[in-house]
Parts: sequence; structure tokens; C-alpha cells
Amino acid sequence: MNNIKRIFFIIILLSMLISGCKDAKKPVNLMFFHYKQEIIEQINEIATIFNQKYPHITITTEIVVNLTQDFLNAKIIAGEAPDIIMLQSYSNVFEYAKGGYLLDITNNPILNNIVEQTKKSVTFNNKIYALPLDLAAIGIVYNKNIFSKLNLKPPVTFLELQNVCKVLNQNKIIPFSASIKDEWPLGHFFSMAHTTIHDHDLFEWIESMNKGLGSFDNHNMREIFKVFDFYLLNSGPDSLEMDYSNQILNFSSDKYAMMVQGLWAYGAAKQINPNLNAGLFPFPFTNKPDETKLYVDTDSCLAVSSKSKHKKEALCFLEFLTTEEGIKLIVEKCKLVPAIKGADVSSMDKPFQNFLEYVQLKQTMPWGFAMWPVSVFESSKKEMQKYYYKQKTAKNVIESLDNLWQESNKSDH
Repeated sequence: MNNIKRIFFIIILLSMLISGCKDAKKPVNLMFFHYKQEIIEQINEIATIFNQKYPHITITTEIVVNLTQDFLNAKIIAGEAPDIIMLQSYSNVFEYAKGGYLLDITNNPILNNIVEQTKKSVTFNNKIYALPLDLAAIGIVYNKNIFSKLNLKPPVTFLELQNVCKVLNQNKIIPFSASIKDEWPLGHFFSMAHTTIHDHDLFEWIESMNKGLGSFDNHNMREIFKVFDFYLLNSGPDSLEMDYSNQILNFSSDKYAMMVQGLWAYGAAKQINPNLNAGLFPFPFTNKPDETKLYVDTDSCLAVSSKSKHKKEALCFLEFLTTEEGIKLIVEKCKLVPAIKGADVSSMDKPFQNFLEYVQLKQTMPWGFAMWPVSVFESSKKEMQKYYYKQKTAKNVIESLDNLWQESNKSDH
């Protein structure tokens, strides 16, 4: 009898969701806020396809790349929260859920289509507040043709990476295409390095920080700054002036061999150079091969504002993305690996296949930064930029982040 009731309940929920999409005919305009600059056109195209399917629902997109959280917070404070909000997983979702800004979708049937392991990234106090959209990897995207021509193999230790860069420099190829002028990639780089040295005790370390007992400072972290220095020295003479657009353009030119980025950047480079032959491997921060793991986790997720006047229509769009048609658009148009069951990614390029190979081999580590207080991660981007501009020392950076985490602890009490 309980099973019958449960099935009946699910049928009612499904019918309510479907009716929310199709029955209402009053014109509605949804504001969709996101930060994915490499797929602006693709997201707009998906919004257009959705509108053709549901003519009464129009989606207007708004993108902010740098200082995203500041902009979103200002919108919310002004009472202008977007209907659909793209957020990074974990801490970003938790912070906005805690503030009461996100709609609880725990019992919404669209979650039945989501990969189970990704739900923890959007769950706060046992309730789900967003739809995990895609899985992503951050590491070293490399030019396979250059590596092949010089008989180079993906390094698994820092010493091997040094040797790879030596050969590249000898052949007048700049090892890394960097983005220093845009600060956001530096936050990923810093946190990826930090997670590498704490992969064995990451959750214990985070708990110690939340209790005011831990620190970013230790011998291994101080050594990592030598790796950061090495990266800058092997990123070309103008690296301090290079932003994200320059990084993509340079890498796609075949004059640079590698870039430290997420797979989203590969898609942008491929658009510039359709003949680009690339692969993906983890950044080897240490000389222990077993510590060299790909940085993988739930990337972006979509939430509905609790203040939205068009919640049903916003949920309709989220439901559309979990359908067979929506999944295909995410894969083929956006070149993302969906966090949705049954997604066929066999048609995706080699870097994505490398990504899945590391997942299958369990040579991955979670996105540590996504579990830090949002303010700490946002500050890490600026701190690393100041470090590269010689405005701060490694000690200054570590102390600043430690202090900020402690301030975050105080605000939580």
C-alpha cells in the first residue's frame, strides 16, 4: 500500500511539473544569471530552443565573469534576484540556501534524473537547493602534436614536468599559456595545489579550519609556492599581462604547449583552432606519482530564486535540461559532461575521454575550494594575483587566508 501511495504521489508531482510548463499561457520572461563566458552563444541558443518549445516563456541571460558573487549579492540586496541562478557547487549553494535565497527542490522529480553522487554538492541541512548541471575537470590541457613531435609524455611528477618544460624551451616553444591578469584562474590553481597536499586528510583539515585550529601554513604548502614560481617562469615574457582570452588565444596558436585550466577552456580554444589536437592530464605538484590526481567535481549548478514570481516556469527550464533533448544540447553545444543519468559523451573529444579515464581509474581528487568559505576562495584569487605581481609574499598570502577563514567562522556564530 505504501508503494502504491508513493507512486501515486510521484505521478501527481510529475503532472504538476508538466502542467507548469504547458498549461500556463501568460507570457513570462525569466532572467538567467550565469558566469560561463566560453558558452555564451550556446546558452542563448538553448534558451531559444526552449522558447520554441514553450513560446510563452522567454529567457534573458545575464553573464558576469569577474567578481560574480559581488554582483549577484548586489542584485539580491536590491530585490532584483534572477529567476534562475548559476552557482558553483558546495559553499556557494550552501551560503545562498542558508540565507533563504534559493528554492527548496528536494521533492522535485527532476532530481530523479541526476547522478546520485553529485547531489551532495547542492545539499544543505538535508535539503536540495539546486540542480547539478555538469561535472568538470581542472588540470593541464596540452597540445598533443607538440608533445608527439618532441617525444614528450604527460609527466606524473614535478621533476618530470620540469624536464618537459626544459625540452619545450630548448625548442622555442613556451611551456604554459597563462592567465594572470584575470584573477579567477589563479584561485583554481592555488586550491588545486593545496588539495593535492591535503587529499589524504582534506575533510579533517577543513573541520580543523572551521574550529579555528588549522592553518594553510605547513612545510608542503610553502614548497608549493616554488611550483607557482616555476609556472610563472615558464609562461612567457608577457604572462603578467595575459588575461583569460589571451590564454585561450595563445594556447590555440600552437606556440604554447600547455595551459592550466578546466576543460571548458579547451572548448573555447577548439573554436579558435578547429584542428587543435589536445589531451588532458593532472598537474604534478609533487614528486610522488600517487599524489598526481585530476581535480574533478560537480562544477556549475542551477538554482531557482526563492523570490522569483515565476518558479514554475523556471523549474520547467531545469526540467527541460534533464530530458534527452536537453542532455544532447549540453553535450553537443556546450561541450560539458552532464551530471545527468544516461548522458552519452562518447562523441566528445579526447580531453573529455582522458577526463573519464582518470575517473574510472579513481585518480581524482575533489574540488577543495568548493568546500571553503566563499569569501576565502574569492580572496585566494586576488591574493595569488598580488603574489605574482610581487605585492605580497607567500607568507602574506597564507596569513591573509588564515585570517579571513577565522573571520568567516566568527560571522557564522
